[in-house]
Amino acid sequence: AHGFYDFNSIKVVSAGERDPDAEGVEGMSASKMRQSAVEGDYKTFRKGTPSSLSDKDTKLMFNDIRKGMRLQVVKEGSKWKNIDFEYELPEEKTLNEEEQIIFEDYTTKNIHTSYSAYDFFDVEEDKYPRHFNTPNQKALSKKIADLENCESALLFSSGIAAIYTSLFSFIRSGDHVIFQSSIYGGTLNLVIKEFKKFNIDYSLVDSFSVKEYEKEVKNNTKIIFVESPSNPLLKVIDLKAISNLSKKHNLISIIDNTFSSPINQNPADFGLDIVLHSATKYLGGHSDILAGTLASSEAIINKIIESSINYGGNLSEYTVWLLERSIKTLSLRVNKQNENAIKIAEYLTTVDKVKAVFYPGLKSHPDYELSKKQMRGFGGMLSFELLDLDSAILFTRKLNLVKSAMSLGGVESTLCSPSLTSHSKISKSGRENLGIFDGLLRFSIGIEDSEDIINDLNQAFEKL
Repeated sequence: AHGFYDFNSIKVVSAGERDPDAEGVEGMSASKMRQSAVEGDYKTFRKGTPSSLSDKDTKLMFNDIRKGMRLQVVKEGSKWKNIDFEYELPEEKTLNEEEQIIFEDYTTKNIHTSYSAYDFFDVEEDKYPRHFNTPNQKALSKKIADLENCESALLFSSGIAAIYTSLFSFIRSGDHVIFQSSIYGGTLNLVIKEFKKFNIDYSLVDSFSVKEYEKEVKNNTKIIFVESPSNPLLKVIDLKAISNLSKKHNLISIIDNTFSSPINQNPADFGLDIVLHSATKYLGGHSDILAGTLASSEAIINKIIESSINYGGNLSEYTVWLLERSIKTLSLRVNKQNENAIKIAEYLTTVDKVKAVFYPGLKSHPDYELSKKQMRGFGGMLSFELLDLDSAILFTRKLNLVKSAMSLGGVESTLCSPSLTSHSKISKSGRENLGIFDGLLRFSIGIEDSEDIINDLNQAFEKL
């Protein structure tokens, strides 16, 4: 199926018969309409469409048919009533009231395209994937924005592409950025390795006290960047306090919301300016795509687009389709992961070989009360610490159901060592300063039965 239209004037009433030579509006047959489109005769083509259909939607239809979309008219009884786009029901199929609504929705309001090339004649806007404005890019961006209670959003080829673009859209040589120190290792590596090339200064705040962030504000500070809960120690920061601090000093506030997902937390509700996700994780949810998202106000998004079209970090059309597929089950997946995670966290606190468990849903967690205030669910991520790296590696190798993997947020339970994966590019002393010791394991809880996960963990602990 192709295009992205809102044909409110067309009502799909029945599968009916189909005949390419049957007469439609003003006696125009589907085959004649197709021929006029192929020949570029818009005036004749327009005569075959309902007068209530806007010129804008008619031109979109006209251009897509020129590219090869099938055009058919639908017959109800002896009267040909409307146009149908590349969606055929079996001839014997009839539609009840509920199916009628679904059929109308899918054939007239949510028709998607995975094109990467678009016509530039008779269009209001030139569509080009790197400009973030293709039909399915726009459609999915709207859904991401809605999930995060924001005005607009953009889709990127990876989480780090979204992070890089959000930062470099607002800073230049001589500027300063404040970062929470316990953030995703890839972000930290980006800052340490790349900022110096552009003479950009930064501060790393090893605290979750907002007062410590304010101490780092300088005349040239432009951005405050946080992550909550943090990767991999699941620390939580006061989002409203960060928002207030940013506004007080006229700074842009950015948060990596990957660990929470929009189901559990909406930072924009607390006043943060930009909400980022590695959509590879929970938004994708099936460990089969690489993507990133960025949600914010229309004004900020328009500013970011000015830079982003030059960086080439847009998401491919095909992956946009896969990501949209995934977010349809986002709530179901995340709620199940929330449910499993608290059970597993509580189990881990009873295991003698576990030195510490990090999960904001545990009442013993220092940020438990704050987490309850700003999160609807505590998430599917937790970490726990074993004696040392050898113990962590041996334990991981003894697991059967739970798989070792670098990524997270999928439907399957996965485990990894931050020292060997997400934070491997940071020195051992640097990791330890962050509280990340070699025995730490980061656990992404899946949607399997919680008892099956616990049984697998238990048998692996017995072999240590």
